[in-house]
Amino acid sequence: MGEPAIGTNDVSAASNALPAHYRDFLLVLAVPGLYCLMILLGRHLKRRHGVRLGALYHLFSLGLALCLPAWLFDVHVPHLKDVTALTAVLGSVFLIALVDRYVWELYFQQRHRVKIPKFLSEVVRLGILVVVIFLVLDVGYGQSIKGLLIAPGIAAVVIGLAMQDLMGNIIAGVALQIGKPFQHGDWLFVDNRYAEVIEINWRSTRLRTIDAISIEIPNRDIARQTIINLNLPTRLHAMRISVGIDYAAPPTRVKGVLLHATSNAKGVMPEPKPKVYLKNFGDSAVEYEIKFWMEDHQHYPDVCDAIRTNIWYGLQRHGIKMPFPMRTIQLERPARNKQQEVQSTARIMLRQQPLFKCLNDDQLDALLPRGRVVHFGSGETLIQQGDAGESMFILVDGQANVVVQRNGSPMHVASLASGDCFGEMSLLTGERRSATVIAHTDCEVVEIGKPVIASSLKEHPELLNKLSDLLAQRQLETEGVVAAKIGTEIVAARQTEYRASFVDKLKSFLQL
Repeated sequence: MGEPAIGTNDVSAASNALPAHYRDFLLVLAVPGLYCLMILLGRHLKRRHGVRLGALYHLFSLGLALCLPAWLFDVHVPHLKDVTALTAVLGSVFLIALVDRYVWELYFQQRHRVKIPKFLSEVVRLGILVVVIFLVLDVGYGQSIKGLLIAPGIAAVVIGLAMQDLMGNIIAGVALQIGKPFQHGDWLFVDNRYAEVIEINWRSTRLRTIDAISIEIPNRDIARQTIINLNLPTRLHAMRISVGIDYAAPPTRVKGVLLHATSNAKGVMPEPKPKVYLKNFGDSAVEYEIKFWMEDHQHYPDVCDAIRTNIWYGLQRHGIKMPFPMRTIQLERPARNKQQEVQSTARIMLRQQPLFKCLNDDQLDALLPRGRVVHFGSGETLIQQGDAGESMFILVDGQANVVVQRNGSPMHVASLASGDCFGEMSLLTGERRSATVIAHTDCEVVEIGKPVIASSLKEHPELLNKLSDLLAQRQLETEGVVAAKIGTEIVAARQTEYRASFVDKLKSFLQL
């Protein structure tokens, strides 16, 4: 028969057979030797494999070098059980260091390019430590795990109340890790501020603001809030800034300046393109809102600075003012000067119109100051076909399109530019608008209403016949009578008829 195998009990029996002074001598030799081997192992792991070991590893090596020979050689060492328990707990720290390096870093991060959340690694560390402590208490001290988990009622209530916030934060942290509403490096809007996620641990989430100020929010608190993640679904996100502009500046012109300034600012993405909205009419300014797109929210202050700087220079180049509070007097005086300038330009333009050549300078000077200067934005309708009209317009600046509805479809029939007049037939005869005029660009017009022309005709009755002759001549040209080269007597008869008709219409409509 073969010899029996030598096990641990055989080693212990053999060590018990040795005299006590030999066992003590072997312990004295084994302790420093084993300690040195553990130190050499630690240096190898640290230098060759990058395992992070600290002062606790030295304590673990010393405890292992003392306890292992003492148990093998059955040498009596005071408090050996307690030292062994402490060594086992320190061994869990060594095991945690190995798991961090070989599992999380080498296996997941370097080999599979997977970044493990810090919260998960901390939960695993805590689990290893708790399991080792339970094993030590069960094996070393005879305390069963079931007995350890069943605490007295009062102690359980006290511990539960003390750990209520802690457990709430841990559970909320687990929920955040599962749901993943944000991750490391994301920019969030939380607690009425923008901040970047720096760390998510078992108790809290650490953030850093644009000013490099660290904020730590408990997981339970952050889980209760509405979290706005600027990095989801992509890093591209829109931001908005507001700016106030003088009421005298036309909105379409202002929008063009703001859009150009934003598009040329560093950090603003070219796609999607920026947009400008007229947001509100404030107390002292028209408020515009600029919407632009960016990728890295860390540069938000720099992007806003670039946009506002470009806006200042753009407004200066275009002569657009940014208003100051309480400056009503400053605003009124330029407005009157502007109106006089526009009316002076309209006077020159009106002099070139055949319909008003019959008016002398004094009559024009009496007529135009009663008209009002009106601004229309691009795309606005100046007059609508079919509407009742009691005014005419002099286009001082800008361009407009004349559109006529034929068979239910709009048809472009003419274009108007600076110096053109329109709407005079409705003003003089009360006829409905025969066409629609739409502003192609920002337009500045002088509107002359029915009361203004009626007052002028009352002051100068001789103008009534002159205007009737001109209207009759225009009617003949419109009908093609003049171009047809028909008999002179027929043309004269029709002209007389039309003149009388227009005299009656003028007197009736203007109540002369």
